[in-house]
Amino acid sequence: MFMGEFQHNIDAKGRLIVPSKLREQLGEKFVVTRGMDGCLFGYPLAEWNQLETKLNEMPLSKKDARAFVRFFYSAATECEIDKQGRINIPVSLRSHASLEKECVIIGVANRIEIWDQTRWNDFTKETEASFDDIAETMVDFGF
Repeated sequence: MFMGEFQHNIDAKGRLIVPSKLREQLGEKFVVTRGMDGCLFGYPLAEWNQLETKLNEMPLSKKDARAFVRFFYSAATECEIDKQGRINIPVSLRSHASLEKECVIIGVANRIEIWDQTRWNDFTKETEASFDDIAETMVDFGF
């Protein structure tokens, strides 16, 4: 399970250090794609394969399903960790998540998320302000 919050800088070439605590779980190669809320999602290959199975089962006749699958797959890229513990994030993904310098990498159960630090700070402030209300709705999910 992925968890924790880590700050790292992305360089001008799009290289970002993956925290050592997350590297082992991700494996040498893993998939990064557009995420929701303006971040990137990173999945170990086994988790990505499970997700692919679910995506392939989505009905082609549903416009939202087609859009979601396109959104997810079109930017997906296989990343490989180099000897310095970095991955190279393509320009299209850096643009989607507004990654320019300061980044936050968080563990979220079955995946990692990569955020621009300012965006992450804004998200956490907003979520913290309404956390009690959000927690109340979790009852609907059996929590």
